[in-house]
Amino acid sequence: FTHYNSPFTVTAIIRIHLYTFTAWCNSHLRKAGTQIENIEEDFRDGLKLMLLLEVISGERLPKPERGKMRVHKINNVNKALDFIASKGVKLVSIGAEEIVDGNAKMTLGMIWTIILRFAIQDISVEETSAKEGLLLWCQRKTAPYKNVNVQNFHISWKDGLAFNALIHRHRPELIDYDKLRKDDPVTNLNNAFEVAERYLDIPKMLDAEGEFMTYVSCFYHAFSGAQKAETAANRICKVLAVNQENEHLMEDYEKLASDLLEWIRRTIPWLENRAPEKTMTEMQQKLEDFRDYRRVHKPPKVQEKCQLEINFNTLQTKLRLSNRPAFMPSEGRMVSDINGAWHKLEGAEKGYEEWLLNEIRRLERLDHLAEKFRQKAAIHESWTDGKEAMLTQKDYETATLSEIKALLKKHEAFESDLAAHQDRVEQIAAIAQELNELDYYDSPSVNARCQKICEQWDALGSLTQSRRESLERTEKQLESIDELYLEYAKRAAPFNNWMEGAMEDLQDMFIVHNIEEIQGLITAHDQFKSTLPEANKERESIQAIQAEVQKIAQYNGIKLAGNNPYTTITPQSIDKKWEKVRSQLVPQRDQALQEELARQQSNDHLRRQFANQANMIGPWIQNKMEEIGRISIEMNGTLEDQLTHLRQYEQSIIEYKPNIDQLEGDHQLIQEALIFDNKYTAYTMEHLRVGWEQLLTTIARTINEIENQILTRDAKGISQEQLHEYRTSFNHFDKDHSGVLHAEEFKACLISLGYDVENNKQKRTGIMDGDDFRALLISTGNSLGDAEFARIMGIVDPNNSGAVTFQAFIDFMSRETTDTDTADQVIASFKILAGDKNYITAEELRRELPPDQAEYCIARMAPYTGPDAVPGALDYMSFSTALYGESDL
Repeated sequence: FTHYNSPFTVTAIIRIHLYTFTAWCNSHLRKAGTQIENIEEDFRDGLKLMLLLEVISGERLPKPERGKMRVHKINNVNKALDFIASKGVKLVSIGAEEIVDGNAKMTLGMIWTIILRFAIQDISVEETSAKEGLLLWCQRKTAPYKNVNVQNFHISWKDGLAFNALIHRHRPELIDYDKLRKDDPVTNLNNAFEVAERYLDIPKMLDAEGEFMTYVSCFYHAFSGAQKAETAANRICKVLAVNQENEHLMEDYEKLASDLLEWIRRTIPWLENRAPEKTMTEMQQKLEDFRDYRRVHKPPKVQEKCQLEINFNTLQTKLRLSNRPAFMPSEGRMVSDINGAWHKLEGAEKGYEEWLLNEIRRLERLDHLAEKFRQKAAIHESWTDGKEAMLTQKDYETATLSEIKALLKKHEAFESDLAAHQDRVEQIAAIAQELNELDYYDSPSVNARCQKICEQWDALGSLTQSRRESLERTEKQLESIDELYLEYAKRAAPFNNWMEGAMEDLQDMFIVHNIEEIQGLITAHDQFKSTLPEANKERESIQAIQAEVQKIAQYNGIKLAGNNPYTTITPQSIDKKWEKVRSQLVPQRDQALQEELARQQSNDHLRRQFANQANMIGPWIQNKMEEIGRISIEMNGTLEDQLTHLRQYEQSIIEYKPNIDQLEGDHQLIQEALIFDNKYTAYTMEHLRVGWEQLLTTIARTINEIENQILTRDAKGISQEQLHEYRTSFNHFDKDHSGVLHAEEFKACLISLGYDVENNKQKRTGIMDGDDFRALLISTGNSLGDAEFARIMGIVDPNNSGAVTFQAFIDFMSRETTDTDTADQVIASFKILAGDKNYITAEELRRELPPDQAEYCIARMAPYTGPDAVPGALDYMSFSTALYGESDL
């Protein structure tokens, strides 16, 4: 009491103990027809002390000495103390002399030691100590009662409600608990003491102010008969709790699987949509949406898929460990169904990305072709402007001979020019045809313009032929014309065409994809520039012809009538075009080529940057995959050590994620730059993504496998050495290091472990060396019993995949060597709760089981239909066998 800061004096404490212990001793001595009046005096001769020990232990002590001398008393007390010590009790500072001398404190200490050993120590609730077990028993029995909260053996009992609750729980007809009041502890305590003494044969060891632990222990022993039912209820609660947890895990798996499959079902049609857009902007938006799907929407689903597989494996392990049937998901929601849907998703994803990139290339080429078409069409339309009017004029009808000849020569020059332009018209038609074939969105306007150009070209051809015929009809009447003008016209026309072609080429758009292509264009441009000096000489020669005409006319006093009659190409136009080519277009082309060269160099830098990172990450991922496989095979240390190592390894992998993110950034820059190839690396971002996801999934699965092995080991009581032996044997026969054993490998593994399939038992012989194993194969005829082996394969490979995982292997081995709860044990527990009846009632279930588990049983038990059935009877036998599946029937 001083330990609990009791306000009692030492004298009062001793008085309380004397009262309590005297009552306790008499409750046992009365069974032998005697009792004590004074605990200090009546145990001094040792006779009643030895008698008390015989009553409470049920054993015979040595014959006591009947003499009255002090030595006889000391010998008797020593016999009692020796008997107490033989029961494993240490008596500290308690000797026979102190008891014989009537030492109250020593006598009380001895009695307290006897109470602890014979009344309290044997109390056990769920493997706790005696005191803790007694307290736990009290807490459970009084839990449903209001105003009762048992936390100790002093304050919690002061108001008397706890004692009344214990009695009411076991004998509700003795006490009207609802009439008790918390503010009247004395009445409550006296009521409990009187009822306990009258009906339960529990002596009134203390009054309303006494101590409680000894007294409470008497209640425990009085009601110990109900303990058997409580143990049976606990077993049922344990079995039902496992079943409820498994059902919850199954529901979680079904929901997660349904959500993931629904997301895949919604996503695949989007990835399979190949409706093209008309413009580059719209297609680039589609590409951005796809990148957003890859970065934002898909990664969480990858984690969900991995978690789903882990949950499924954990559930199956728990079902096996609790001896329950394997979980079969709803149709279409198997892990294989999810993997198949995921494979289809990734196939659609790959095809969608390739289609997007091809569409962007197509639109890019279409834009280039369309611009080229517009440029050439504009040049041609500019050239043909006014040509029909020129060809339809009738000037030759009133012309002189010299004028006629001039008109004829002029017409020849025009035909030469017309032929030179034939190439451009064919190019325009070819570009329009290619735009149609590539499904250009503005093909109707292109076709209309092309049609107009072709029709105009045909008209020009007809008009040209008609004018030539008209001029030739009058040519016979005309004289030759000035040859010099003609020479000028003939030389000026092709040169002018050359300049116009050069101008067109210098302004032509170009598209390249790498440094080699742009360098090729630069080389071609340099070659063109190298021809300019020779072209300048030709220009000077043509200009010299015109100068010679002027010189002759001036020398001969000829008045030239306007411009050269054979051509409209003037020296001024030639000089103007030449100056534009030399001073404007060539420098502009130089600048454009250099800018494109710089862009391609930047793209090449992006390629190298991505390749350098990818060439490190790719081998890193492969190396990590190999290391994980090696860790799972080498089995260094305990399972906990392996689990800790794998989790540290997993953390190191997760810490590597910034390198992947950096590579994703580099890859995005490459795609934004429209770079479609990379000669510096064989790795693509898609390959590395898949490798990274496989690495995360593999480490997660490996950790889950070790966790399941720990669950199996702890549940089945498998030692670390047994697990190591199983793993060593498994690895020995896993020749291809695939992580699974095929049927023949599994059979050989069982033989190597000494498992006799014919007799359905295992002979623990350890792992055999090669000679022993060959000898065993010869002795057994290399046949393990087809029927028995087929049964074993049905256990370890329920899906008939032809392969046995390590988890299934250790489950089978542990199942063969350990014991678990069975349907028969559960039936026996229910029979205890039912009072040996073949049925049980809802009232009995609600009384003995927690509310939620009682209702769980009531909802699932079928009505009992046996010959001894009563209204409301429930069939607990079929319910128990159903918990373990048909295999235990």
